[in-house]
Amino acid sequence: MAVPQDSLVYIKSPAAAAQDSIGAIEDTVRDIIAQVRSRGDEAVREYSRRFDGCDTPVLEVSLAQRQAAVAALDPQTRADTEFAIERVRAFAQAQLATVLPLEIEALPGLHLGHRVIPVARIGAYVPGGRYPILSAPVMTIVPAKVAGCDEVIACLPPGAHPAMIAGCHLSGADRIFLVGGAQAIAAMACGTESIPAVDKIVGPGNAYVNEAKRQVFGEVGIDQLAGPSEIFVVADDSGDPHMIAADLLAQAEHDVRTRVGLITTSAELAHATLAEVQAQLKDLPTAPVAARAWEDYGEIVLCPDEAAMLAYSDRVAAEHLQVHTRDPHATAARLRNYGSLFIGPLASVVYSDKCCGTNHTLPTMGAGRYTGGLWVGSFLKICTHQWLDARGVAAVAPPAERQSRSEGMEGHRRAAALRMA
Repeated sequence: MAVPQDSLVYIKSPAAAAQDSIGAIEDTVRDIIAQVRSRGDEAVREYSRRFDGCDTPVLEVSLAQRQAAVAALDPQTRADTEFAIERVRAFAQAQLATVLPLEIEALPGLHLGHRVIPVARIGAYVPGGRYPILSAPVMTIVPAKVAGCDEVIACLPPGAHPAMIAGCHLSGADRIFLVGGAQAIAAMACGTESIPAVDKIVGPGNAYVNEAKRQVFGEVGIDQLAGPSEIFVVADDSGDPHMIAADLLAQAEHDVRTRVGLITTSAELAHATLAEVQAQLKDLPTAPVAARAWEDYGEIVLCPDEAAMLAYSDRVAAEHLQVHTRDPHATAARLRNYGSLFIGPLASVVYSDKCCGTNHTLPTMGAGRYTGGLWVGSFLKICTHQWLDARGVAAVAPPAERQSRSEGMEGHRRAAALRMA
């Protein structure tokens, strides 16, 4: 359903649109990839010095360093990390159980099927970012190990918090390298003296990491191209403005370009939430980031009815979508486009971000219209096969021969006819 623009009332409109010097980023990343491809580790170390201010003669984290990082975790942080790992592992195992091999006899003598094959080697990019996001390695490494991938390579910036190394180790990374940015993506795609080339790269990062993933796609697989984080809430007049404002600001503190919004049928809730956001920003320690994100990218949209509210939400296709209505399950069943859905006021994005089990690596920038987020299936290939006996050949060869003849493809016609003989 299209939403008539004149039926919407913007209580709060975004003040800005994302502005990146895309051309400059493309050129910089292209040069980084070329240099890493030709000079390997030498180029990686050079970029680490230039961009991260770190001189890393040895790029790989040793087993002793990994164990030391784990030992340095305070007991509660370790317990919480292991809780998150177990929740993500359990959900990934449950998802994997739904992905089954297939064998059918489509016609007498015509056997078709598919196999479920893990991708051999995964490169997991673990961002450094504004905060040490301890759940980040869990979300990319654990599902790959559950899928049965032979090897998972983790790359994280050389200045990353030691707890991030511990998270990679506890999550099951086979090898860990202190390399960040576009140079890490280039190294995992091309291979260097130290870092093996992988088959698929997963994990979020900044604009340079994203552009590097775009440029190496095809040479390797990627999970997705992710932009700044997003959260939207769809709500009727039963929504709690205090709770909604808290959830919007929790996500807004990620980055100054986080997109946050409320889509509602209630004018009272819209105005109350606007006031709550301003009130909560006053004592939020991360307000310098969250306030700028709210000012530049925050929006509150008042819709004339539920149908328009849901249609507007599907147009946005938010990365994180919370449902705060009287019957949230019924509302959720009518929604189509989102990265991950949080049904009811007790389901906060923060639980998924950290430890409840679903993956927090999700589509942004409207990509929820055509894809979901990272899951155990992202590390699997579904590869078809077929085999025939004489009865199968008798069924499919004549139409294959006739079609080949009508297309003028004589080689195809002969191959089809040969088997009939």
